[in-house]
Amino acid sequence: MDVSILLEYTWVLLLLIALEGLLAADNALVLAIMVKHLPEKERKKALFYGLAGAFVFRFGSLFAISFLVDVWQVQAIGAIYLLFISLNHILRKYVFKKQKVRKEKEKKAGFWGTVIKVELADIAFAVDSILAAVALAVTLPDTPLPAIGGLDGGKFLVIFAGGLIGLIIMRFAANLFVALLKSRPGLEIAAFLIVGWVGVKLLVYTLAHPQLGILPETFPKSTEWKVTFYVVLLLIAAGGWFFSKRQEEEVIN
Repeated sequence: MDVSILLEYTWVLLLLIALEGLLAADNALVLAIMVKHLPEKERKKALFYGLAGAFVFRFGSLFAISFLVDVWQVQAIGAIYLLFISLNHILRKYVFKKQKVRKEKEKKAGFWGTVIKVELADIAFAVDSILAAVALAVTLPDTPLPAIGGLDGGKFLVIFAGGLIGLIIMRFAANLFVALLKSRPGLEIAAFLIVGWVGVKLLVYTLAHPQLGILPETFPKSTEWKVTFYVVLLLIAAGGWFFSKRQEEEVIN
């Protein structure tokens, strides 16, 4: 494989690891909140079912999307969904806080009701994760590896690795990432801004689809667009980090 292609794949994989880590931490935090009202023994069982469901749904989503990735309608839905979850999370987190407090005061579900809610959350997390990974990987150059579904083999493996790493982080390293999010709260909003920006990337790819032709077909793979995308992505990440640093300094002062 060409060295430049290998470097580009490595860069996207590193981005996926970072994004999957932050999303997995947020997902783990949500699951922990959902099951915290249960007795300890039931709480552990519910989390076990949640992790098992996360594994099944994440890889089920990957294999489903691999056959549909070239359908522009699916690409459009994916782009809109990523933009929606980005805006929805930010608005719920920072605009509709009172509604969140009211919801937390509602009556908690029993064990199986909680398990069902956890599994539904797993489905949403799986779709989020795979769509974000697809949007990052879909404009990578093709490799000599055989195609899997509608995806180039190299792209499939990068997305697969990203999903697997997300699950590993969710299982073993979520506490570290949760602590990082608590110490650097700006990283959470940065992560979902990045999800929204990745949605824009998928939207650009959709608009350049041959059946639409709104943008030139070569534009998503052009150097200008790739540089623009990664510069903005790094600026969002840096902004999240430094915003949190300033916030900590304000608390200390």
